[in-house]
Amino acid sequence: MHPSRPYAGTVSRATLTGARLVRLDHVTARLPVFPLATVLFPGLVLPLHIFEERYRALVRHLVDLPEGAPREFGVVAIQAGWEVAPAGPGSRATAGVGEVTLHEVGCTAELRQVTELADGGFDIVTVGRRRFRIAEVDEDAAPYLTADVEWLPDPSGPDEVADLLAARVIAVFRQYLGLIRPDPEEISEQLPEDPTVLSHLVAATAALTVDDRQRLLAIDDTAARLRAELRLLNREAALLRQVRAVPVPLAELASPPTPN
Repeated sequence: MHPSRPYAGTVSRATLTGARLVRLDHVTARLPVFPLATVLFPGLVLPLHIFEERYRALVRHLVDLPEGAPREFGVVAIQAGWEVAPAGPGSRATAGVGEVTLHEVGCTAELRQVTELADGGFDIVTVGRRRFRIAEVDEDAAPYLTADVEWLPDPSGPDEVADLLAARVIAVFRQYLGLIRPDPEEISEQLPEDPTVLSHLVAATAALTVDDRQRLLAIDDTAARLRAELRLLNREAALLRQVRAVPVPLAELASPPTPN
């Protein structure tokens, strides 16, 4: 199983985590929901290998949409449980064995490339598009989970504080890369200047835990996200200086985990 390809499996029961979850008054969309053991950020590429039948059906549905229709689904990180569980009897989207608990904030994945495989599965390439908060998961939808969601705000207009913080994050991130890569310039030279884009790239690329990434995704304000990343990068850099070694390359650390 390739580490850059999360595998799309079944969930048998989906619940949401966090006491902050409430029924939203202004639900703006209903989305297919894809539970994964990773956090997707806007603008970041996520390749997936689709082998489970209900998610094959999702890909076929997206491909068959009219020209111009948004071909996207919601990626939501799993707080507890597994990406893959044996399918059980029943027609519900959560029929099977096992249980997952989902975080409430996710990001849509826009379908960009589809390769159909000989066994009927798909290799797809998606790109993160926009953040959302789940109001309610529909476990009775078939053949895959769907959820009512509220779109989360994107920053608009100039932000001097975010611009200043972005410059600091770039400097600290370059130092951090120097601790874990033999060729940090390869990435650091390509860092975007846009504060929001930078905040998403750093969150997805740094060797952070799923929980760390999830907290960053849930932050609405770019400046606040950059501040949080400064703290995380300084923390990680201090740890790396203490151990003076990283057991695996950054590319592997930053790749989403997959079940064996």
